[in-house]
Amino acid sequence: MLRLDQKYSNWTILFICWLIASISTLGSLFFSEIMKFPPCVLCWYQRICLFPLVLMLSMGLFPFDKSVVKFALPLALVGWFIAFYHNLLYSGIIPESLQPCSQGVSCTEVNLDLFGFLTIPILSLIAFSTIVALLVILKRRLSK
Repeated sequence: MLRLDQKYSNWTILFICWLIASISTLGSLFFSEIMKFPPCVLCWYQRICLFPLVLMLSMGLFPFDKSVVKFALPLALVGWFIAFYHNLLYSGIIPESLQPCSQGVSCTEVNLDLFGFLTIPILSLIAFSTIVALLVILKRRLSK
């Protein structure tokens, strides 16, 4: 049986995941719709993983449902792997010949460069990494 304080801290972890997913979704929409940065193919795949997380995690919040982790974690992991691949491609570690963005917007195009190192692919990787880490922590806490 979960103690009351542990139950609220689990809810808080899930809420933080939802908050990160929501802010990332709004940021993604801001960049494409307001700033007019067209998303590349890999950005679209990351959005496919990110956007449902907002709804999925919010449904697990009210009331708190621990089973949301088993649905959200695989989706976040797929998003993380796509974001990781995108960053390897963006940084030049993976050659452009293996780039899925052969037509349309290039996956290595620089649209945003904050402080000399924060790019859209790295922001996505940070968001997915944080969500995955928090969901893994939550999964471990709930399995005790």
